[in-house]
Amino acid sequence: MLNKYLSRVSYDSYEDFIQNFKINVPEQFNFAYDVVDEIASKTPDKIALVWCDENGNEATFTFGQLKTYSDKAANFFKAHGVGKGDPVMLILKRKYEFWFAILALHKLGAICIPATHLLTTKDIVYRNNAADIKMIVCVAEDEVIKHVEESMEKSPTLKLKALVGGSREGWYDFNSELHEASGNFIRPEGKDAPSNHDISLLYFTSGTTGMPKMVSHDFTYPLGHILTAKYWQNVEDDGLHLTVADTGWAKAVWGKIYGQWLSGCAVFVYDYNKFVPKEMLKVITKHGVTSFCAPPTIYRFFIKEDLSQYDFSKLKYCAVAGEPLNPEVYNQFLNMTRLKLMEGYGQTELTVTLGTFPWMEPKPGSMGKPCPGYDIDLVDENGRSCDVGEEGQIILRTDRRKPVGMFGGYHRDEELTKKVWHDDIYFTGDMAWRDEDGYYWFVGRADDVIKSSGYRIGPFEVESALLEHPAVLECAITAVPDPDRGQIVKATIVLTKNYTASPELVVELQEHVKRVTAPYKYPRIIEFVTELPKTISGKIRRVEIRDKDK
Repeated sequence: MLNKYLSRVSYDSYEDFIQNFKINVPEQFNFAYDVVDEIASKTPDKIALVWCDENGNEATFTFGQLKTYSDKAANFFKAHGVGKGDPVMLILKRKYEFWFAILALHKLGAICIPATHLLTTKDIVYRNNAADIKMIVCVAEDEVIKHVEESMEKSPTLKLKALVGGSREGWYDFNSELHEASGNFIRPEGKDAPSNHDISLLYFTSGTTGMPKMVSHDFTYPLGHILTAKYWQNVEDDGLHLTVADTGWAKAVWGKIYGQWLSGCAVFVYDYNKFVPKEMLKVITKHGVTSFCAPPTIYRFFIKEDLSQYDFSKLKYCAVAGEPLNPEVYNQFLNMTRLKLMEGYGQTELTVTLGTFPWMEPKPGSMGKPCPGYDIDLVDENGRSCDVGEEGQIILRTDRRKPVGMFGGYHRDEELTKKVWHDDIYFTGDMAWRDEDGYYWFVGRADDVIKSSGYRIGPFEVESALLEHPAVLECAITAVPDPDRGQIVKATIVLTKNYTASPELVVELQEHVKRVTAPYKYPRIIEFVTELPKTISGKIRRVEIRDKDK
């Protein structure tokens, strides 16, 4: 399948990769027809999806079955009036029906809006009206159902509701109607067929500094994730890949569908409500997962387990993203498993943008080097390109090319789009520095960088230092205004269960940071809390801490 879209599939080095990688984008590309159905026509028994849940239930789906189920789902949606350009929200956690539904919406040319089950009524109302959502398909869980039903009165465009895994008055029964629907759906042609530039996906970002933005992706977006899956996650044909992500987040389409299936790799889905490290380790080894991708938090929990109990012989490759990786986690995981953690960086607006690729030796804590197709630079506040070792904002230059898979802008918000993407430069809002070997190192969000007594202090470095101390479970570094220094460093800390807050512990943690980093970076203020303010996706809302300290 990759040969159809790439000029070359194999490369000898990172330099060869950068210079010669190219994605060939066909006219009217549609992932559901041109990848899933194409594989189904040639190798219908090839495994596409392996699913299990925390209760021991299991299911396996071939590409042939996915074609049938997605055709049935397309007929279900069409029968209820969903067509090209109609926005449909999917709140389906890790239920395998998500894959039937998203493929069906692609086949129709509708707009798929994946969302988390953690949304409140207010969140759903906001999304319904921001995107003119016509239909919601959600899991049959009381809280989710309640919030959707409560949103109806204030959501004039929401006309249709469907349940997965249950039935209820006023809702369509997705599963029963799927069973009855025809397993043959004819690909639309002419004006009914979506073009490459039509919106295929809308993601509401988690909003660490305000209301969520609507990130729009077109129908070519899946091709951009060839880079994500084949060359960063290093998935293999007939392998089994697990990315830890709920389907409500963009990370799910990074690791649970597009690039993996384009590469011929099956997707593994572990459906759970509560993360239990031992249970996840069991399913990884039981099912023979060959490649794995998760945020650093997951690995932090893994290294606290006795990993010698598990057979990792089939697990060949591990990637990490979602937040910066603490080097201590990298080193401990390597010592326990002999597996290197290959870090990457990207945003909901992009595909993998910086990565540690198979030809590269990872530098613990580094995001890696630029992906081919991405013209990346670091610039200072005046727009000047930064020198080696100098901190700046990560930008993408789009004057020569726009990467395949890069977003088309913020839906219905031209002002915000122009604020971050103008003069053919996209400003990521993330600060980093570049070493002499071309590796990039994350510093923090541009709004989070602290300026104290003439020094620029990146929160991540201080947070990493604190996380090395056994007393620290979680922490957030922010700035507090100071009349003499401009700003001073504050650490807001959640302690591990064996430690209690005390003045002595404050001094111990301050001295620890001085030893691990530089003396001027230590937190002059330390506050102990039971939990940190977070978005519904789990990102720390430092803005809340900063606002409280103004």
